[in-house]
Amino acid sequence: MPTTTWNRHHILSLADFTTAEYDTVLQTAASFQEVLSRRTKKVPTLQGQVVANLFFESSTRTRSSFELAAKRLSADTLNFAAATSSMTKGETILDTAKTYLAMGTDIMVVRHREAGVPNAIAAEMDRLGVKVSVLNAGDGQHEHPSQALLDLFTICTLIDPDHPRLELLKGKKIAIVGDILHSRVARSNIWSLIASGAEVHLAAPPTLLPKLFAEYILEEAGDRGQGAEGDKLLLASPISHFPSPSSHSPNQKLFLHWQLEPALQNADFVMTLRLQKERMTAHLLPSLREYHQLFGITRAKLQLCKPNVKVLHPGPVNRGVEISSDLMDDPEFSLIQSQVTSGVAVRMALLYLIGSGKV
Repeated sequence: MPTTTWNRHHILSLADFTTAEYDTVLQTAASFQEVLSRRTKKVPTLQGQVVANLFFESSTRTRSSFELAAKRLSADTLNFAAATSSMTKGETILDTAKTYLAMGTDIMVVRHREAGVPNAIAAEMDRLGVKVSVLNAGDGQHEHPSQALLDLFTICTLIDPDHPRLELLKGKKIAIVGDILHSRVARSNIWSLIASGAEVHLAAPPTLLPKLFAEYILEEAGDRGQGAEGDKLLLASPISHFPSPSSHSPNQKLFLHWQLEPALQNADFVMTLRLQKERMTAHLLPSLREYHQLFGITRAKLQLCKPNVKVLHPGPVNRGVEISSDLMDDPEFSLIQSQVTSGVAVRMALLYLIGSGKV
């Protein structure tokens, strides 16, 4: 297990994660991945602690992954579902959180359809002066830190299974394709990939990747909008055209495209995102069929990428929309099942890091 001191009490965003923190998560997850390969897959690390999964929004992979991760660490788990809770009788979110606090909860894993809810709960726990940690399991269109970290772990362990680390992605071209406007996964992945020194290309129709998104990312970055060696976040210009190597600074790390082909050109990895129709408040696409023709990932389109390109998707997948069904199931290209497997080890690492100091 890595010996690096971990000082982060809550995990709410990756926007201010340091290289050392990324590497600590990756190396800790690698240790737990080894544990999960044993016949006895449990360790007593968090024995006696209580992990409450407060999922105010539906989830399959994230919720099950956190629950299994907590159990593998020997923690007791409490699972919350809004539809069957006292919130249907008018109880507030903070009162719900304080109810779980009163039951002896040590770690709260929070997911909500509105941005900022995990931060609000964390602020309330801090105000009360208790040692409860809050882990953001996805909030609205804000962030999804654990998903981005498991994506990072999946890629890094593919490159170096024995010693995954952030620097392995330096110089790699990674395309993120799909509903970027509504994606909390995309936002968290942008932070982690830029920090690694990777070249990140975002591709989507203009309605799902407005210029305001780039301005928002740059504004959010502020003084933190730098890569591992101080590389600034910059935009491709013009936005829909892939710049030639001679037309942009070697420090340029973030590119936006309204066409798919330039984003895929010589890409090492392609992350495709689900069309989040439940978050769309306007008719942003002519049809799913047209979207698949223009931005759906298929074998033919992957020919633009490097020969050993790999494809990721955070799930759930709309087969035949974001990615062709045959490609999704092809282990030669698809890392989708590996992402799900990696999720348990990474979430074990996160729970361990914020929970080990409570014993």
